[in-house]
Amino acid sequence: MTLDDDFWMGEALAEADLASAHGDVPIGCVIVGASGEVLARGHNRREVDADPTAHAEMVALRAAAAATGHWRLEGTTVYATLEPCPMCAGALVNARVARLVYGASDPKAGAVDTLFEIGRDPRLNHRFAVTSGVARDACAGRLTAFFAALRAQGQK
Repeated sequence: MTLDDDFWMGEALAEADLASAHGDVPIGCVIVGASGEVLARGHNRREVDADPTAHAEMVALRAAAAATGHWRLEGTTVYATLEPCPMCAGALVNARVARLVYGASDPKAGAVDTLFEIGRDPRLNHRFAVTSGVARDACAGRLTAFFAALRAQGQK
């Protein structure tokens, strides 16, 4: 972990707050290029877009590919507030990202360390480095507060 990891996770947390503001689960993502420039930002948009694939990582990957003009995002680092699910972890492999940094683990759908190791599976055509637990408490706290508020309103 580096000081930059803390900074960029703070940026991903700001994206998570944007998701929460429009009723989506507060998960954020920032993609940083090899030279340290922001290529894309994203946050969950499943509710607002009525799109089951609009996870923060997918939104950011699409934006980064559009910004670079290519689907290969080699040399990039992805900062996500929650451990990616199988769909998102697979997309990170397909995009050829170099590194993933995430905050909170996901015991129900985590596909990088918890349930699967998609980014490190030698059977796949690409692997990426993983750093976990950056700003874990802040990332998990947003999720806990969001779902507590839903339960208090009688939802989910």
